[in-house]
Amino acid sequence: MSNQAGVQGTVAAGFEEVREEFAAVLAAEPHQPGAQLAAYLHGRQVVDLWAEDGITTGDALTGVFSVTKGAAHLVVALLVQDGVLDLDREVAAYWPEFAAEGKGRVTLRELISHRAGLIGVDGGFTPEELADDRLIAERLAARKPYWEPGTAYGYHGLVIGALTGEVVRRATGRSVQELFEERIRAPYGLDLHLGLPEELEPRYLEVQPAQPAPAELAEFLANAPGPDSLTAVAFNLNATPPTDLTAFANTRSVRALGQASAGGVGNARGAARMYAAVISGLDGRGPLLTPATIAEFTRLHTPGPDLVVNAQDHFGLGFERQSVPYPFLGPDAFGHAGATGSQSFADPRSGVAYGYIRRRFAFPPAGGSAENVRLAAAVLRAATAR
Repeated sequence: MSNQAGVQGTVAAGFEEVREEFAAVLAAEPHQPGAQLAAYLHGRQVVDLWAEDGITTGDALTGVFSVTKGAAHLVVALLVQDGVLDLDREVAAYWPEFAAEGKGRVTLRELISHRAGLIGVDGGFTPEELADDRLIAERLAARKPYWEPGTAYGYHGLVIGALTGEVVRRATGRSVQELFEERIRAPYGLDLHLGLPEELEPRYLEVQPAQPAPAELAEFLANAPGPDSLTAVAFNLNATPPTDLTAFANTRSVRALGQASAGGVGNARGAARMYAAVISGLDGRGPLLTPATIAEFTRLHTPGPDLVVNAQDHFGLGFERQSVPYPFLGPDAFGHAGATGSQSFADPRSGVAYGYIRRRFAFPPAGGSAENVRLAAAVLRAATAR
């Protein structure tokens, strides 16, 4: 066990700097509960750390928000790799109702790269709808896009998993959640769930809201998007009342249903282990994805600015291109951040799989909080030195 102040867990020989950086991150934000950090190198765990806060353990679970998207779209990637789904086939060929309001020519490739313009609905979703992918998909199928599909892109933050998941359901007769459990979570023993069983609820630690200073909060609110903006629509802030993401994650129905955009539950071990299975293989099994599939899903599909969030050139297919925020990674590094500041990715070039899970929201709210730059860089330095 580590004896570094504020840190519990272990690191492999050569990764001591990672423990030091993790301790420094915790010291800089002493009220940050629930931080966990895990990493694998070529299929072997080399980092397993967590905050020594009297509550968190290495196997504690919490809401991982958009880290969920990486799990859901791994299912899609496997089905494309298997030949079950065709990226360049129209979504309506799988899901006829989707063709309403001029969407008949939208392809699965355009949908999964956030180019379909279906970021939400006027007036927002109810909490019951937002917890249930089937209800989200039903409403969006009838919806006119917010922009002409294929001409631009914008982060479908709370709905992309429902949209791609409905394609999966129509093509296979199974939900994304069922396929993730059967093909990925259970075989690899992942502490990452799209649908948290009731018996695991005692391990769940609630997500905590950010604690900004008054001046920080005032500045943030002064620059907050208007209720009719694309950002507000995409994050269901146009609902009455606007969606509170802390309450969303801490709602049992969201966790039970495993809403495929942001309703996953897990920990850093689970996130890192999933990406290790993808690129390196585990427990005698080969990698889940072939190099050709990884190349297809990680190449740039969204050039230019995102219409919803402050980002540019950041999506492949379903996954975020991790070399954009972390230029020290390989060009085909892929994964997904989560709203609290969590981060998860695979870097095929180095063989690193990384998971960082926060339980308290970073401020200002954004996926992949700033400390991931120093933590991920420390992991890469140690990995390349070996």
